[in-house]
Amino acid sequence: MTRSLLPGWTADDIPDLTGRRMVVTGANSGLGLATARELARRGATVVLTARDEAKGDEAVRRVRADVGRASVVAAVLDLADLSSIRSFAAAQVDQPLDVLVNNAGVMAVPPRLTADGFELQMGTNHLGHFALTGLLLPALQARPGARVVTVSSFVHWFGSLDFGDLMSERAYDPWTAYFRSKLANLLFMSELGRRAADGGLDLVSAAAHPGHARTNLQSAGPRMAGRKATETVMQVATTFLGQSAETGALPQLRAATDPDVRSGDYFGPRGLGEQRGLPKRVRRSANARDETAARILWEMSEELTAVRYAWAGHGKAGAGSPAPITGPR
Repeated sequence: MTRSLLPGWTADDIPDLTGRRMVVTGANSGLGLATARELARRGATVVLTARDEAKGDEAVRRVRADVGRASVVAAVLDLADLSSIRSFAAAQVDQPLDVLVNNAGVMAVPPRLTADGFELQMGTNHLGHFALTGLLLPALQARPGARVVTVSSFVHWFGSLDFGDLMSERAYDPWTAYFRSKLANLLFMSELGRRAADGGLDLVSAAAHPGHARTNLQSAGPRMAGRKATETVMQVATTFLGQSAETGALPQLRAATDPDVRSGDYFGPRGLGEQRGLPKRVRRSANARDETAARILWEMSEELTAVRYAWAGHGKAGAGSPAPITGPR
């Protein structure tokens, strides 16, 4: 492939990923599909998850049509249902895992609960991925230098957590709940990195956000609420103001594959307001750097999901394990 002449990190900088196994959640459309496609293009075996089996199968067909002989499979995973998460993890955990991209999410939806009674945005965006990562930890520990990439948002800057009302039961506002869930993503990212290091695990925990990307995420909330006019406005605004899903996926692709990534790194677009452009390291809000809040959220997440992380010390590579990512192709 001819390398891009654009300055900065692009998909052309993704190294050869042959022999690596990766899971991308919410990969049947938007950022997840773009991420799965590029990882497969570079030789990775990609497990593409979707809530709907037919949509997952269609996404696999699209990736194979674009990439050719891509090593990509679909699997059903509903992050709003702990039983689905446990079933998916049980089928995957015995296979070493190099990268987990926690991409799936919902945005500004009307009041809804998950199958386990959690507020839908906190339950899906944070608790679902918290449980999934913990249940897949043995597979990640089997690969030295494995990575967990958690997808957040620039709107985490507007978020704050109320540990006395984590599920927004006293008062629910769709956007406030979304801000909180995206803040929780970054607190999880940092606490995962800290605990992995303390447990002697060779694991990188990083995060990314896409800026303003053209996906169906923005209009899903109004559609669920039956607000047709708002849905149309969101679709038009996203069409004209958002960047492509392919460009929006670059920050998480960089977090997943750049050899220089370290735990705690957070990537987003480099343009004005972090809305558009190629990826760079970006800052987190003071709330997202609160170590006490990260610890409390972790402990509450363990209690709510009944998933407790088992740190087994230094990960041991199985026979034929690839070396850590070392550079571009």
